[in-house]
Amino acid sequence: MKLYEQLADNIAERVRDGSLATGQRVPSVRQLCADRGVSPASVMRAYELLESRGFIEARPRSGYYVSPLWRSRAGAPRVSRPSLRSTHLDVSELVFEVIEAMRAPDVVPLGSAFLSPTLFPLASLGKHLGAAGRALEARDFAQDLAPGSLDLRRQIAQRYLRAGAQVSPEEIVITSGAMEALNISMQALTRPGDLVAIESPAFYGCLQTIEALGLRAIEVPTHARDGVDLGALASLLDKHPIRVCWFMTTFQNPLGALMSDDARKELVRLLARHEVPLIEDNVYAELYFGDRRPRSSKSFDRSGGVLDCGSFSKSLAPGYRVGWVAAGRYAQAVARRKFMSTITTSIPTQMAIAAYLRQGAFDRHLKALRRLLARQQAAALAALERHLPRGYNVTRPAGGYFLWIELPESVDAIAVFRRALAGGVSIAPGPIFSARRQFRNCLRLNCGYPWTAGFDRAVQKIGASI
Repeated sequence: MKLYEQLADNIAERVRDGSLATGQRVPSVRQLCADRGVSPASVMRAYELLESRGFIEARPRSGYYVSPLWRSRAGAPRVSRPSLRSTHLDVSELVFEVIEAMRAPDVVPLGSAFLSPTLFPLASLGKHLGAAGRALEARDFAQDLAPGSLDLRRQIAQRYLRAGAQVSPEEIVITSGAMEALNISMQALTRPGDLVAIESPAFYGCLQTIEALGLRAIEVPTHARDGVDLGALASLLDKHPIRVCWFMTTFQNPLGALMSDDARKELVRLLARHEVPLIEDNVYAELYFGDRRPRSSKSFDRSGGVLDCGSFSKSLAPGYRVGWVAAGRYAQAVARRKFMSTITTSIPTQMAIAAYLRQGAFDRHLKALRRLLARQQAAALAALERHLPRGYNVTRPAGGYFLWIELPESVDAIAVFRRALAGGVSIAPGPIFSARRQFRNCLRLNCGYPWTAGFDRAVQKIGASI
């Protein structure tokens, strides 16, 4: 057990035995460093772990306090048990039915896939966008068309370097959001009929892409906290002609799972041994709750086999539709696919985001956003504890803004979805995250909106629907 894990377990035991009472302030980072002779980094990682387990909660400008959630009787969802056979997908109609139903403006968006637009610096970005439009020159429209703005690619490469990954601007292709990055990566690597390994449950956009490209999917058992089961994946790689893996190893949608550094390293090594590329959907990487960004799989990639897809839509600029893929040895093939599909991404929006990153405002924005998301998650978990019938399990991710709820087997999530929607509340039912429409007793909830009394009443309605 690592030092920070020992420290976290010790504090958790003090909470359980009553030495630290609910609502009581826990020792400050400085105090704990002095008392235990440990580094601030160890204390912060211990507090991250305790927060993710529901033992403590952060309060702005005040410190950490014992959370009432530690008494929750809700456990963690079980590891998925998908079929080990491949399948052709037919999920789009169900996904579109759910998405269309959630678009009504008067619906409480607990089923949404997006953060509240009020959490982004839209006014500041608008000023940069206006300046970019005024500064445009004729040569800007023909320069760096398919790979995108060199200035922006350099800014993204610098952020990779800070996260421990050596990424050249030459391997980065700017795209119209992460979905285009993921789609053109799949097009560059696969042909109709190929087999793709995916998580179970998986992001419905992944399922729709596989369906649209005429591919087959094979699902890998996935832990709600730790991500893909590497033993199961190794067995599937030995038995099946898997062409590519599409995984989300950082705050996975819908589970919120986060793979450890050791597991990522082993994942990259395993896939390199089988010569299978990894398409990494990494759009939530910046939304971690602690003081240390999780390492990406790209940081362990030595052969260029990881295609890391990111976006500013979830962290900075929704609606600007600026994403990218760090495509490794596949950069040229991906750039050609980009040129064949949309030629280039909006030049003014690329220039605006590059200017915003250059001035250093992004990190200040992210710091505030992460604190807010952690508080909103704690408020959502407390609302579930108050209003949901007993017998449910729920994730407590260390980042992102989704909660995955596993209800008793007798509950039909589609029926709960329709009943809640009739009451003006949206949720995302489990079957839209499955190649075989499994997880019929599961829900995904969004806690990416400022938590208000209206959201609390919405959770109460979900509890009544269940």
